[in-house]
Amino acid sequence: MTPTPRPRGRGNDPAATRQNILEVAIREFAKKGLAGARIDEIAAQTSTSKRMIYYYFRSKQGLYLAVLEKSYRDIRHIEETLHLESLPPIEAVRTLVGFTFDYQAANPNFVRLVMNENMQNGRYLAQSASIKDLNIPAIDGIREIYARGCAQGLFRPGLDPIDLHASISALCFFNVSNQHTFSLIFKRDIMAPEAYAQRRQNVIDMILRYMLA
Repeated sequence: MTPTPRPRGRGNDPAATRQNILEVAIREFAKKGLAGARIDEIAAQTSTSKRMIYYYFRSKQGLYLAVLEKSYRDIRHIEETLHLESLPPIEAVRTLVGFTFDYQAANPNFVRLVMNENMQNGRYLAQSASIKDLNIPAIDGIREIYARGCAQGLFRPGLDPIDLHASISALCFFNVSNQHTFSLIFKRDIMAPEAYAQRRQNVIDMILRYMLA
């Protein structure tokens, strides 16, 4: 009977090995999707082996789900460091929207992974036991900013925090997901510094003007 392999590599640091696998897998799944990515190709780019990937994640689908969870966890973790609760409501909205716009532009693999999972109809994300809890803080943060703004008479009443989150995500997402087709059709490089800065400001202004009383 073949013994179960034990985590090895990265100086016998299982956490570092797992992190290394996930970093490589994020690139592969974002580029090729679940169907196109190959475990042996992922293993070849890591400091571990194919057997170790199966040891940690059990299957390609298990690794894919872990990649999705990590991708959401990363953006939510950074959002927490913004300390929006300590900022005045309008400044907090500007900071959150600007951060979201910049994060998605700097992490196109996150956008591609979300697009790929939507093509799967959310099938794998639905299997996650943690995805809902990972994203609750994002809505709670918007709810807290909005409540403070309403209490100060800055924001109009009756807006839904989840809808606000959807609007912010959609406006920021587009600049990454559609950058190639949009730039080609309209002969404007939307990622050029000047165009990027103007679009970023426009998105911030659109969200704020929608919210203001």
